[in-house]
Amino acid sequence: VMVWLRRCTHYLFIVVVAVNSTLLTINAGDYIFYTDWAWTSFTVFSISQTLMLAVGATYYLTFTGVPGTATYYGLIMTVYTWVAKGAWFALGYPYDFIVTPIWLPSAMLLDLAYWATKRDKHSLILFGGVLVGMSLPLFNMVNLITVADPLETAFKYPRPTLPPYMTPIEPQVGKFYNSPVALGAGAGAVLSVTFTALGCKLNTWTYRWMAA
Repeated sequence: VMVWLRRCTHYLFIVVVAVNSTLLTINAGDYIFYTDWAWTSFTVFSISQTLMLAVGATYYLTFTGVPGTATYYGLIMTVYTWVAKGAWFALGYPYDFIVTPIWLPSAMLLDLAYWATKRDKHSLILFGGVLVGMSLPLFNMVNLITVADPLETAFKYPRPTLPPYMTPIEPQVGKFYNSPVALGAGAGAVLSVTFTALGCKLNTWTYRWMAA
């Protein structure tokens, strides 16, 4: 009975990790709402997304030991986010303004690193972590530039959660103008190694708890 209880608790934990990862990054596609600080928030959100994807996907991947699991985890997060972003559409925002963060390509790179290094955990942490950290800001910037007339739309549809006095009225151009992608990818390449290691460590702790 205890074995099954622990197993069920573990799978519940996986679902909780996926749900909370999504909840914590649910507004991470809304850089454009922060008109004054769009590139700053893009960089910060890139790091937060890297954290939630790398930790959860690595945990899930190393627990199953099956390459492809990280991609599956990224898909779970993506679907949850699609559903949540439906709320923006219900509020009247145009469909081409709703930005859903792109996690899947980075998750696929994590799987690839695990498979190519013959399931070596340390290579996964080093190579997979760097790949996720560097790729995620790039994919999300490609995602972001597909938004039609972002500034015009941002002023036409101010973020409903912002009080009137915080609604941007004079957009500042030049915040992190050199390259928010390079800044996010540079920070992500370093930090994501730590995030991936944390995912592996979580798995080790869970195994020990289940085996006790």
